[in-house]
Amino acid sequence: MRLGVLDVGSNTVHLLVVDAHQGARPLPAFSHKEELHLADHLDAQNRLTSECAGRLLDFVRDALEIAEDKGVQDLVAFATSAVRDAANGDEVLAWIEAETNVSIQVLPGTEESRLTFLAARRWFGWSSGRLLLLDIGGGSLEIAAGQDEDPSVAVSLPLGANRLTRDWLTSDPPDRDEVRRLRKQVRVEIAGAASAIRSAGAPDQCVATSKTFRQLARISGAAPSSEGAYVQRVLRHDDVTDLADRLAKMTIAERAQLPGVSLLRAPQLAAGAMIADAAMDLFQIPALEICPWALREGVILRRMDSLDG
Repeated sequence: MRLGVLDVGSNTVHLLVVDAHQGARPLPAFSHKEELHLADHLDAQNRLTSECAGRLLDFVRDALEIAEDKGVQDLVAFATSAVRDAANGDEVLAWIEAETNVSIQVLPGTEESRLTFLAARRWFGWSSGRLLLLDIGGGSLEIAAGQDEDPSVAVSLPLGANRLTRDWLTSDPPDRDEVRRLRKQVRVEIAGAASAIRSAGAPDQCVATSKTFRQLARISGAAPSSEGAYVQRVLRHDDVTDLADRLAKMTIAERAQLPGVSLLRAPQLAAGAMIADAAMDLFQIPALEICPWALREGVILRRMDSLDG
């Protein structure tokens, strides 16, 4: 069947059209996305602004037209941390549903983690053994571990690259005191979740998803996206530690000149590197393999599984 997945993320709103069939990998057919950066458009009461809500409504309307043009038979829509954390998130989604008849489900953080883990498990297969997954989003850090398709433990922490940049790094480049305080906060948060993650047992393979990890890997010498999804891409902790230090000393404009980094994503990359460095250090991960599948693919797989029989 032709399935449309509408992903309302903290940075990007994305419609992905795929051909999905039980027992087969989903094949991307069309992609339409826009960088709305919803988390950057909150007022003093932590409410999404009317302008931001209007832009989201416009995107949903465009997505509906595109889905119809592309022959989509089923549309699944979900939202993550930016809408989840907004004081008026439910109100905005109810308004959009009234205007478009599109119901956007707000995913709890732990469910986001579980679905991303499912995608990674299906990508790497059973031969990968016990998996440990890291995913740095705009608003949260997802961690999951286990040896089955449903992880034994799934955690979501308020450590997204965009969130931390907005709340902690106000200078360009960041002030040294800002960096030190943020580094401490990130490590305290992750350390608090460490015992739960370790309860799943020592991992056989450690993997990562998300734009942040892909960018860090690309800067460190991994193959560009143009070489396809099946090229192995590995991110080593030594490289991440170096990047966490270097990126915090660079301006946004300087980061945007690095391979694989856009001007829109450059502001949050320093915080992203600090999160990655802390997680790899505290979980004693020498290297991560980058998984091309993430939350959207997990949503697709879960949807196809629900049609079984």
